[in-house]
Amino acid sequence: MTGDIRGIHHTAILTRDLDGLERAYASFGFTLSPRSRHLLAGRPGEAPVPGCTANRCALFGDAYIELLGIVDETAPDPWHTRPVADEYEGFRVLNLDTGDAGAAHRRLRDAGLRTSGVLDLERDVVTDEGPRTVRARAVHLDPHTTPEGHVGVAQHLTRRYVHQPRHLRHPNGARGLAAVLIVAEDTAYDAITDRYARLLGTAPRCEGPVTVLGTGAARLRVVRASDAEEVLPGEPAPAASYLAAMTVVVEDADHARRVVERGGTATRPTTDGFFVSARDAYGAGLFFSAG
Repeated sequence: MTGDIRGIHHTAILTRDLDGLERAYASFGFTLSPRSRHLLAGRPGEAPVPGCTANRCALFGDAYIELLGIVDETAPDPWHTRPVADEYEGFRVLNLDTGDAGAAHRRLRDAGLRTSGVLDLERDVVTDEGPRTVRARAVHLDPHTTPEGHVGVAQHLTRRYVHQPRHLRHPNGARGLAAVLIVAEDTAYDAITDRYARLLGTAPRCEGPVTVLGTGAARLRVVRASDAEEVLPGEPAPAASYLAAMTVVVEDADHARRVVERGGTATRPTTDGFFVSARDAYGAGLFFSAG
């Protein structure tokens, strides 16, 4: 693991139906933070402006799942989210965690990866202390070089306003994000795997049909599209390469499965827990495992 990447910062599921996305993830047993509107900077050094997106989050103390919605089609779109949704909605964003966005940008640039530079983000949230402004910095990889999704690194400047203790207890017992699974078009597989090796500063290793790259407590898993059926049987393929699934660590997988099924969603068993199809989870396959 390289010094400036510490794990998964957050994943994001993008939709124009934020109400429906919220209902689905609440039914899976996630506690969701209140809805919050984004203020976004379009270029390094620019002041953030009100954007077209808002979110709610399932927070785990270190990482989170962002439920990201386009809520105002007429508002500015400095981070170009509307064209992403126009391509397809679903699991579209992966951000890795860094303590120094500037250092991460410089290292990625030196590794030959094109980036946006360091961008600023703000959003207002309600806390026990009253209204507060969340502030963060992000570095996006050039989306033309990441066909599987929108990838970057992010730095909390006000972590305590995001991961508030009152939002961290989930009826399904969720405790964190352990892994993200990426499906890579066969012809792009080597390039995608190499890019993540450079991004993380780590060497890949094989686990059956899956290549694994470690990020401290979290993992990125890459599988060829021709092998995807072995790992994700019967799952939809929204693109040639795509962010396919994430692994949620729960206290008790049997309990979490009962919560999800009581909410009306079918599951299928896995060797260490269970799986919820991307068809039922707004485009993100969800592995639940005990840990």
